[in-house]
Amino acid sequence: MLGNLEMVSASKIRKSQDLMNASRPYVRMMRRISGHLSKANPEIRHPFTVEYDTVEKVGYIIVSSDRGLCGGLNNNMFRMVMTDMMEWQEKDVGVNLVTFGKKASAFFKNVNVEIMGHVAGLGETPQIEDLIGAVRIMLEAYRDNEIQRLYIVANEFVNTMTQKPTIVQMLPLPPTDDEEISDIWDYIYEPDAQSLLDAVSVRYIEGMIYQAVLENLASEHAARMLAMKNATDNAGDLIDELKLAYNKARQAAITQEISEIVSGAAAV
Repeated sequence: MLGNLEMVSASKIRKSQDLMNASRPYVRMMRRISGHLSKANPEIRHPFTVEYDTVEKVGYIIVSSDRGLCGGLNNNMFRMVMTDMMEWQEKDVGVNLVTFGKKASAFFKNVNVEIMGHVAGLGETPQIEDLIGAVRIMLEAYRDNEIQRLYIVANEFVNTMTQKPTIVQMLPLPPTDDEEISDIWDYIYEPDAQSLLDAVSVRYIEGMIYQAVLENLASEHAARMLAMKNATDNAGDLIDELKLAYNKARQAAITQEISEIVSGAAAV
């Protein structure tokens, strides 16, 4: 059974990696266009770039898996974000959440935070359309100054052996540090630059969250494959130990029976 789960995860990880790698250029380009529009039009102040003077409430979008048996992948991330949330709560700052995945929903429903939205059952090929509703909740909350910071929490896929839990600030959008937009030149906009910046910024944030979901999916399969391999190896070691103990006990019983037969024959 464990070996089967390991093979299933090994077969799925390649597909999830392909999805993850395919979306990365899109997210980078959307960020580049957004940064270029902002630098070329400094008179435009987009709401997502506004940094509020006081922080009364922060939001987290937490990406987890729907299923378990993937080692400490989810728990390590939950511990990290709980530490971060406690630091805000010690400053009397409230916390709102949107959760992706059943594991995050089950964990945080017992924590003293408000869950504003939840998405589960994204499957092996997540669609960005399934995420937009929950994402818009947080974006509107930021526009309306109901939250003053927004973070995305997910596992970053480093390689098959390493998955790193991360907390990344989404809003306000951090300054763009990109050599490709260091030289300011401009387009002729249709419609106006403000409308384009608003559309591109929203698409960038949605793409960033979609990328985080794909990264977490690849991390989930890698962690499950490794966990099942370790479990299979441990089960094999345990079987070997039990076989050795059984053979020793069996040999001792045979030796005992032979000794009793010899002793009985000698007595006759």
